[in-house]
Amino acid sequence: MSTISDLPAVKQVSRDPAINQMVTLAGCENIPTVWDRLKSQQPQCKFATDGVCCRLCHMGPCRITPKAKYGICGADADTIAARNLLREIAAGSAAHSDHGRGLVRTLKMVAGGHGGDYRIADPRRLRETALFFGIETENRGDLEIAGDLADFYMRQFGWSESPNDTLRLAPEKRQAVWKKLDIEPRGIDSSVVELMHRTHMGVDHDYRHLIMAGLKCSLADGWVGSNIATTVSDILFGTPRPVRSKVNLGVLREDMVNVIVHGHEPTLSEMLAMASQDEDLVEYAKSKGAAGINLAGICCTANEVLMRHGLPIAGNFMQQELAILTGAVEVMVIDVQCVMPSLGQVAKCFHTRLVSTSEIAQTFEAEPINYEVEHGYEHARRILRIAIDNFENRDRGRVHIPRESMEVVAGFSNQTIFHMLGGRFRSTFRPLNDAIIDGRIRGVAGIVGCTNPKMPVDSHHVQLALELIERNVLVLETGCSAIACGKAGLLVPEASLSRAGATLREVCEAVGIPPILHMGSCVDNSRILMAATNVLHEGGLGQDISDLPVAGAAPEWMSEKAVAIGHYFVASGMYVVLGHPFYVAGSPNVNKFLTEEVESLTGGRFDWEPDPAKAADKMLAHIEKKRDALGINAKKERKLFDMKERRGIDE
Repeated sequence: MSTISDLPAVKQVSRDPAINQMVTLAGCENIPTVWDRLKSQQPQCKFATDGVCCRLCHMGPCRITPKAKYGICGADADTIAARNLLREIAAGSAAHSDHGRGLVRTLKMVAGGHGGDYRIADPRRLRETALFFGIETENRGDLEIAGDLADFYMRQFGWSESPNDTLRLAPEKRQAVWKKLDIEPRGIDSSVVELMHRTHMGVDHDYRHLIMAGLKCSLADGWVGSNIATTVSDILFGTPRPVRSKVNLGVLREDMVNVIVHGHEPTLSEMLAMASQDEDLVEYAKSKGAAGINLAGICCTANEVLMRHGLPIAGNFMQQELAILTGAVEVMVIDVQCVMPSLGQVAKCFHTRLVSTSEIAQTFEAEPINYEVEHGYEHARRILRIAIDNFENRDRGRVHIPRESMEVVAGFSNQTIFHMLGGRFRSTFRPLNDAIIDGRIRGVAGIVGCTNPKMPVDSHHVQLALELIERNVLVLETGCSAIACGKAGLLVPEASLSRAGATLREVCEAVGIPPILHMGSCVDNSRILMAATNVLHEGGLGQDISDLPVAGAAPEWMSEKAVAIGHYFVASGMYVVLGHPFYVAGSPNVNKFLTEEVESLTGGRFDWEPDPAKAADKMLAHIEKKRDALGINAKKERKLFDMKERRGIDE
C-alpha cells in the first residue's frame, strides 16, 4: 500500500501541498477525483461556455452559430445568454435564502419552547435587530421578541405589495437608486418565481430588461435572504468574535475519532460541537481505543463552527473527497450545497460512513437521518456514536494524513470590528474611516467565492490577497476564499502583517486587527455589505456604496450562488472582478451590458480577469478613481499661521 513518503512525483494541482499529496495518492490507489473527471470532460462544450445553447423548450435544443443566428422560436444570442444567466441567479438566490428560511423556522421553534437544546445565544443582537424593524422590546422577554422577529422574517419570503423591509438596512441613497430602477424585490420566493417565469419560453426577450430583473432577484438574496440567515445565526448561535484555530487536512487526528461536517447549514453542526464535548461520549470513544472525538469542518459549515467554537477546518470545497482519502474519517455529515455526488463512491473505498441530514438533499451511499430541531442534540449524539463504533473499522495501514495545518484567527463580525476599532465605551468605525481618508489605507476589498479545479486551487485567492495588502488595501474574506488564505498562513496577524504595506500595517497594529479579516461563510457576504454601510454611516466617504473606495473579487468561483452574489454586489454599487466570466461570451451585447453599461444605472459593474496580479491592478485603479472623486487624494495645502491668525483659531 502506498504511503505519502514513497509517492511518485507529486501532481501539482494546487498551491497547497496537502492537496497535491492526496491527489497523487488517489492516483496510486486508482480512486478518481474531481481533477480526473475534469480531464475526462475535455474539451468542454463551447456552446455552453459561450452561453448560446438553449434547451428551455422541446422544439430545441438550439445552438447559435454564424449560420444559425436564431433559435427555432426566434431567440437570438442576447436573449439566450441572458435567460441562461438569470436561471443561475434564481438558483443561487434560492440556495442562500432557503438556508435563511430554515434558520427562521428554528428561531420560531425556540421562541415557542419547542427548540430542544437550542437557545438565544445573543440576546443583545436579538433586541437590536428587533428595535431596528420596529418590534417592541420594552418589558418583554427574549422568547416573546424572538417569536415576533421570526414572524417578521418569515413574511419577507412571500409576496408583498411593498418592497422587502430589510432593504432599509442599506444606505438611503442606495435605496433611492433601487426605487428609481424599479428593482426593489417584494419577497424572496416571489422574486425567484418571477425570474423563472420571465425565462420561460415566450416571455421576456429583451436582454437589458432580463438582466435588470436578475439584479432585482439577487437583491432578494444579498439584502434579504442572506442577511436574515446571518442575523438569525448570530442570535441563535452567538455573534462571532475572534478565535484561534487550525486549518488543513493535518487537523485530522490518527489517535481520535474524526467526524467531518460538510455543507452550509449550521443548525446540526452546533449540536455536534456541543455533543463532541459530552463526557459520556468521550469516555465511550476511549473505551473503543480512541483518545477522544475530533470534530472538523469542510466548506462553509466549517466556517460556521470555526467562528463560534474555534473548531478546526479540514479544508475547503476542493478537499471534500481528499478528506475521505486520508482513511482517517469515521463519519462525514453532509447537508446542502457544494456536496459532490462523488463522495459516496470515494467513501466506499474506505470505512467512512456518510450521513445525510437534510430532507431535500439525498446522496448516493449516504445514510439519511431525518433531522428534527427539537431533537437536535439527540441526533448529534446518535451520529457521534455511529462514528465511535466505526473507529475500530479503520484500516491503519491506509491512514495517510498530510502534516500540513496552519493556525488561523477568524470571527470578524461587524460587531467585533466596531468594538476593536472604537473600544469598549464608543464602538465606532471612525478609525477605519480616518485611515482611508488619510490614505494610510487606500481602500477595502472583498475577496469571496469558491475554489475551482480549472486553476491551481487556492493560488488565485492567495496571490490576489497578497497583492492587495502589500498595496495597503484592507481585505475582507468569506467562504472558501478565507479558508484558502488560512491554509497559506495569512489569517494569523503576525504572519500577514509582515506582508502588508507599511501604512496598512501601522493601522492594523494600532487597532489590533490583521490586514485580512475572516468574516464568515459564503452566506455571510451580507456582513461585507453591512461593513460598507457602516463606513458610510460613520461619514466622510460619500453617501452611497458606489462612492466608496471599495472593490470585490471572486477569483476561483464556480457555483450559481456566486453568480447571485456577484449581481447583488453590482446592484449595490460595487465594482466586481471575476477570475473567469459568466457564460455570456457568445453575446457581445450582454457582455458589454454587464461590464460597461450597467455602471451608469447601478454604479457598479463586472470585470473579467484571470490573472490575480492584473486583477489587483484593476481593483486598485478603481479604488484610486473613487478616492479622486471623493477628493481625498488631493494634497492639502500647508498654511503657516501668524500670531494673529492663531489667536483667531483659539477664539
